[in-house]
Amino acid sequence: MDAAIPLADLQSIYSVADVGRAREDGAARRNEGLKSWYDRMCELGGSRYIIKPSTASAVDDLYDASPNFARVVDDLRKYLALAVAGNEAVQFTPMLLLGEPGLGKTYFAKKLAQALSTGFEFVSMSSLTAGWVLTGASAQWHNARPGKVAQTLIEGEYANPVVVLDEVDKAGGDARYDPIGALYSLLEPDTASHFKDEFIDVDMDASHILWVATANDESVIPEPILNRMNVYSIDRPDAEGSRRIALAVYREILDAHNWPFPAEPSESVVDRLASVPPRDMRKLLLDAFGTAQLANRDYLVPEDIDAKKLCGRRARVGF
Repeated sequence: MDAAIPLADLQSIYSVADVGRAREDGAARRNEGLKSWYDRMCELGGSRYIIKPSTASAVDDLYDASPNFARVVDDLRKYLALAVAGNEAVQFTPMLLLGEPGLGKTYFAKKLAQALSTGFEFVSMSSLTAGWVLTGASAQWHNARPGKVAQTLIEGEYANPVVVLDEVDKAGGDARYDPIGALYSLLEPDTASHFKDEFIDVDMDASHILWVATANDESVIPEPILNRMNVYSIDRPDAEGSRRIALAVYREILDAHNWPFPAEPSESVVDRLASVPPRDMRKLLLDAFGTAQLANRDYLVPEDIDAKKLCGRRARVGF
């Protein structure tokens, strides 16, 4: 498919004048790290590209790449159609992709960012123990630094990147520094438009971020967070859907390399690959390509797909 979202405007994310005033403040003079960030912000300027869709079909390839996400893609096409009609930036209600591990939730989010031609940032919520990882810590603290939201907006090219909050149901830590707490304001456009990272301490516009969260268990996610999101229950792909995913992953790998393999694998290879969860297809395919090359073959055979290599896990076979 041709590039479907080539349009971009510039969106102000922060005021360079505000940053300049903060740089002259006593806190920046006492904290060399903070001053360095302010210098960087002034150097980069306060505007970032904001992507506007040119057609609602921009995400159509996701139907093949992630067929078990068809309902999500259906809704995304509605948001894109509205953006095209208004010649506006692509925006959608924050989404929560809910389902068991291995369904391709993170893969879908990455493919979505590619389809929208915008940035991508991955945040593993299971590794977060405090809200400051998202929203920064006060410059008064030793080794403080900006949070992931501010870093993404300052160092990235885009005002509306796709930010994935992976395993949001597994975020933990001290209740006084709840990592989920930062989302109450970040997921609301009105408050996100005046987001203030505790370290940077300058108003930033985070309202254009495209939020995608993943989870296995919604029961542990606070209701006010769920109410700010569209929740999608993702099922395992059926047999045909798993075959389409396998083909999409095969083509994606070959597109990224100059390897001498055919554009399409054999039906028997697809059948073998389709018997494993979507998250494992890439690692098994990469191993299979290497196996074939060592055997002086420029094509795959079913035996190259070795499901026993899934880190000791027993591969799920069938549907």
